[in-house]
Amino acid sequence: MRNKKLKNRWLMVVSAVSMHLSIGSVYAYSVMVKPVSEIFNVNGSVINWAFKLAILLLGFSAAFMGRWVEKVGPKKSGIVAGIFYGVGIIGSGLAIYLHSLPLFLFCYGVIGGIGLGIAYITPVSTLVKWFPDKRGLATGMAIMGFGFSALIFGPLMQILFEKVGVTYTFFILGVVYLAMILLAASYIERPPENYLPHGFNPGEGVTLKKDLSNIDAKAALKTARFYYIWIMMFINITCGIALIAAASPMTQEKLGYTPLQAAALVGVIGVFNGLGRIMWSSLSDYLGRSNTFILFFSFQILAYYFLPQITIEIVFLVILFTVITMYGGGFATLPAFLGDLFGTKQLGAIHGMVLTSWALAGVAGPSIYDYVKETTGSLTITLQVFSAMFIIAWIISLLMKRSINKLKRSLNNA
Repeated sequence: MRNKKLKNRWLMVVSAVSMHLSIGSVYAYSVMVKPVSEIFNVNGSVINWAFKLAILLLGFSAAFMGRWVEKVGPKKSGIVAGIFYGVGIIGSGLAIYLHSLPLFLFCYGVIGGIGLGIAYITPVSTLVKWFPDKRGLATGMAIMGFGFSALIFGPLMQILFEKVGVTYTFFILGVVYLAMILLAASYIERPPENYLPHGFNPGEGVTLKKDLSNIDAKAALKTARFYYIWIMMFINITCGIALIAAASPMTQEKLGYTPLQAAALVGVIGVFNGLGRIMWSSLSDYLGRSNTFILFFSFQILAYYFLPQITIEIVFLVILFTVITMYGGGFATLPAFLGDLFGTKQLGAIHGMVLTSWALAGVAGPSIYDYVKETTGSLTITLQVFSAMFIIAWIISLLMKRSINKLKRSLNNA
């Protein structure tokens, strides 16, 4: 379908990145833990509950609101997401002003978390429809914004804390996030039915891969492929979060880094987390989504098993950063993979349901890490437990590959 009045699909990407840059600021949460905990006179672990609640609500609000997002469209859902996230952050500032810890946990964790979930799926499901030829690239760029956000808003938060104080920092950032998301929502919209980008003519030297199916969320839940990809994401996220948590103590223990050097390394990890999102999702357009995940798990089985035993700095860092790119790459490749498997009919709803794996992994990853580390006292054994989990993910990814090939054969024979 051709239409001169169509909006620019690359500006859709800009809008999606803007939305994800705003909500990705949740990854800079560690910057605010100390100043907020000092105001409430509690341990940082108490303040961390706001972050845990936000990630939990992100996953479950994405799941339960996914069908609504598909029904009302990205413009309306984007506006609602902006209001929830912006009000959540502004409300957190009000809670600090009133010295109310329960209000802070509610505003940041619950209200902000709901905004996170809606804003996360809103632009991604739309971009897949605008980029039938480059799904991985498009969704990777948007979700890369989520990964890189902490590099922008982390330092900005620190500057604002020193200049205007904690309360007004939340007020200012809440308004900034609200404005960014509302501006993005004002432009983003679905493409026309059966949209094809200008210059892309299937049958004239190029081909458009057909989706394996085009079904709604209810039907997707009845397929084995939905549960395969849910388990794959759960394990990839669980192990990735655990490694990020282990990065600082591990580099101090194995490489002799000072606490300051280890802290700087955590910042670099954020860069590779973001780079992996655009790199692997783009490569998946050529490698195939299932092959990309098989590669992820094959590498990480070995990486998690041998990493604690490596003392050569450059080898250690190359493996560590590669694993981090695969952690971020899993998030970015997921929407395109779901589009391939289930079509775009209710992609936002299906994406949201799979993101419950993130909600649970955010709790499971640190919990498994802490339990095994405290029980065994060994970092090596701890990461080897996660290596074993990747063996399960690898087997599931092979089952996914077989299921896809079987469905392709049945479609070809139909």
